[in-house]
Amino acid sequence: MSNTKPLPITFDDVRAAAERLRSAANRTPVFTSRTFDALTGRQVFFKCENFQRGGAFKFRGAYNRLVQLSTEERARGVVAFSSGNHAQGVALAAKLLGIPATIVMPNDAPRIKLEATRGYGAHVVLYDRLTGDREAIARELVEARGATLVPPFNDPHIIAGQGTAALELLTDVPDLDALVAPVGGGGLLAGCAIAAKHVCPSIQLFGVEAEGADDAKQSLQRGEIVHIPPPTTIADGIRTQALGTLTFPILRALLSDIVLVSDAEILDAVRFALTRLKIVVEPTGAVPIAAVMQNRIPSSCKRVGIIVSGGNISDQVLHDLTHED
Repeated sequence: MSNTKPLPITFDDVRAAAERLRSAANRTPVFTSRTFDALTGRQVFFKCENFQRGGAFKFRGAYNRLVQLSTEERARGVVAFSSGNHAQGVALAAKLLGIPATIVMPNDAPRIKLEATRGYGAHVVLYDRLTGDREAIARELVEARGATLVPPFNDPHIIAGQGTAALELLTDVPDLDALVAPVGGGGLLAGCAIAAKHVCPSIQLFGVEAEGADDAKQSLQRGEIVHIPPPTTIADGIRTQALGTLTFPILRALLSDIVLVSDAEILDAVRFALTRLKIVVEPTGAVPIAAVMQNRIPSSCKRVGIIVSGGNISDQVLHDLTHED
């Protein structure tokens, strides 16, 4: 896929974000598994963002955005909207920087993510995902308080911050054939694509969505942003309804493909991570693991990096996985 227009962010933006994050974010580990390699016939490297602060990659973008606010902007606070991990990332970054934060979250958000967001000191405003408009609610709060809106993905500083995950991975493990990551609004994948293509121009980039949450795949096929009804996938972190106006052109220009996995395949990947890798991975974080397990990317890609986006799994999912008949 190609695009001749300048992209919304550059590699220099990602590199600058990495400098800002150097003293704040965890440099997350890269895991390997001989069992997984034997199962898939590849060398696979798991960039474990489940060990990031806040339990997910979202801290990277949130901190990169908030640390650049002026003194006046910090005093007026920030407002964000999120199903969970961006909420925690913003809440934690705001706590570290002494910024008041209000987060708009769906009332069906996993309890662990809701409690963690409140635990970091943020004020949470709940809404009904099926009837409410989270962006409209957030913008009303912004206007009423003079606060700064911190969107989950459609912001250049957010995208650049997320791209630092791929920059770290490719510093630790150069010469990958492919990089695989989940795609919701596209912030993680867009940032990682910018970083990966600069460091390793020949790398292939694959996004993964859950079946029934395939707005990104439809968008790239049609050449325009496609909006879908609220998805019901177990992967709550990618229940977005559309790509962002900034993430779409990046993905359109740099991605090799977007592939789909079922909820059952996602849960199999969560189970594999828990029982064989010995790590806790939330369903969204397991989406790219499922894609590689199910051979959804070309067999020619022998050295594969996977962005494990987070580990904030709900109590119910963990219970169901460990108490099966």
